[in-house]
Formats: sequence, structure tokens, C-alpha cells
Amino acid sequence: MSSAAFPDDRSYTDDHEWVLIAPGAELPDEPVRVGITSVAVNSLGELVFVDLPEVGTTIVAGESCGEVESTKTVSELYPPVSGRVTLINTAAVDDPGLVTSDPYGEGWLFAVQPSAAGELLTAAEYAEKNGANA
Repeated sequence: MSSAAFPDDRSYTDDHEWVLIAPGAELPDEPVRVGITSVAVNSLGELVFVDLPEVGTTIVAGESCGEVESTKTVSELYPPVSGRVTLINTAAVDDPGLVTSDPYGEGWLFAVQPSAAGELLTAAEYAEKNGANA
């Protein structure tokens, strides 16, 4: 896997989540999408169930807010930002295979009106931590 596998237009966490905030950018005034990375998808295998926070819920960066279940295991979701959930991707809930097949596009999980960011990595930093070649 190369660092090109991780889009540069978002930030990443050590817990394999991404947030659609450019590295180094200030928190936007509008909601941002959150999802899991291709590293998580490859590790988990085929997803069969997605449990997401409800719209209106306040989540805290780094604290569990949901889970994804695969044929292999269940994994907690740790949001990259704190804030209020404004939207969930019902298509991904109805068809978890979307997350497996397109984790950076149609397989996003939920949107958050961010109030604070957790520890975020650039695509290159995330790639390096996960053994991807630049």
C-alpha cells in the first residue's frame, strides 16, 4: 500500500478514522464527514453491520461513538473531532458493503459540526505509521 492510497484532502487518526478537514486547516464552520480508512477496511474484512451515533448526539474526539462489525470482528469508532452529529450516512447503515468498497467516498459514516479536533495526522504521517511507502 502506498501513501497515494490515502487522500491528501483529509486528516487521519491513529485509530484509523479520517475526517474531511485538510491537514493544518482551521475547524470549518460547516459539518465535516467522518469515515474509516482503507487500512481499517482491509484489517476488518467485509463489513456486515454499522452502528453510528444518532443525529444531535454530542461526540468527543477519541471516545467511542459507535462500531463497525465484520465477518471477523467488531471494532469501535473513535471520532477524530468533537462536536454535534448532524447527519448519518443511511446508505452505509443499510449497506455496510459501501464502506468496504469505497471508504473515502460513498462509504463515509457520519457528519459532525466540529467544536474541537483530536490528534490528527496528514496522509503522509498516517501512511508512515502504517507501513505504507511514500
